[in-house]
Amino acid sequence: MTKEKNGYKAGVLTVSDRSFAGQREDLGGPLLKELLEDLGFEVVDMAIVPDEKDQIVEALKIMTESGDLALVATTGGTGFSPRDITPEATIEVCDRLAPGLAEMMRAYSAKITNRACLSRAQAGLRGSSLIINFPGSPKAIKENLQAIAHSLEHGLDMLRGGQADCAKENK
Repeated sequence: MTKEKNGYKAGVLTVSDRSFAGQREDLGGPLLKELLEDLGFEVVDMAIVPDEKDQIVEALKIMTESGDLALVATTGGTGFSPRDITPEATIEVCDRLAPGLAEMMRAYSAKITNRACLSRAQAGLRGSSLIINFPGSPKAIKENLQAIAHSLEHGLDMLRGGQADCAKENK
């Protein structure tokens, strides 16, 4: 069941050498798109790049440059592999970090798996866009988005100058 649109546009960036090369189907990007649409986002941009820092940085800049996308969700490249550099690329393009989102995702995941502490995901702000790193695993994507879904719209309302009542309780 799709929620009523929240008025925010989103982009999804898959970071994967194998998906970029056509050697493996991208499961994370389409899943993130579907889950974000279920939360009321209009996903208007999707891309796949290899695990190359300069290409990730460039894609994030392009997606956030116009200011049309309130949210850019990445999938992949957040682990310990030598080629997992999505967090470093995200930090490089962000004006300000939003560590609470990644902390909440890890805390929530830790209740499910003791490997949650291996995530290096980051979240940050670039202009009027929020960038959040999600894992590449479809199961982990669902869990991590569930952890922060209740806060996304409120955070974006604050970021984009809308009416955000911070005193209002949100469960």
